Amino acid sequence: MHSLTTKIIDQGLTNRIISNSQLVRLIDGSNQRRYGLVNRAAKTGELLRLQRGLYVLNDRFRDYHCHPFALAQALAPGSYISFETALAFHGWIPEAVQTTASVVPGRKSKRYEHDKMGVFSFHSLATQQGSFLELVSRHQIDGQTMLVANPCRALMDLICMRKLHWQGIGWLTQGLRIDQDSLRTITPNDISTLAFVYKHKRLKSFLSSLAQDLDLD
Repeated sequence: MHSLTTKIIDQGLTNRIISNSQLVRLIDGSNQRRYGLVNRAAKTGELLRLQRGLYVLNDRFRDYHCHPFALAQALAPGSYISFETALAFHGWIPEAVQTTASVVPGRKSKRYEHDKMGVFSFHSLATQQGSFLELVSRHQIDGQTMLVANPCRALMDLICMRKLHWQGIGWLTQGLRIDQDSLRTITPNDISTLAFVYKHKRLKSFLSSLAQDLDLD
């Protein structure tokens, strides 16, 4: 086992996503020494580099797999899981989702691919100030904390990203394959909350039509 791997385990960071600042505190000596230890551990495969300054231990040293949702929030701090990823997580759509998709604060969208950890996409949406985390909940899986949009929020984030207009309830049940019973769990409070989240009138109109078809008015 590489000496850096031993240090990480001894410091209780086995299951953590490790930042460069943590490595600075962990490794004595010069920057060059730290770079050398990190590069050697990465070459042996014991330490996986997610992106510059962000690492995880190989699964064979961890107590559990590093969840892609937790990885996404480490790659883009302040983001939350949404779109089809959150809909699949909540069981609203039957298809497996290959990309972990998130909403990210700010204006810049980006995509990130890792040969071992998967594909991650981050999308910026036009939302009202102070409403970014409305209907977003905290979840824990294997001790890893992650923010995930509630189903209705994830659905409306998807509508917002794709710039879609209301096409009838059939588009949701047939196009997205969302079960009617799932849609029936949407509450009037969900509708009224989300009506103040998005900046575009198109979203307000979509929500109004959705509420009308679900008899929530």
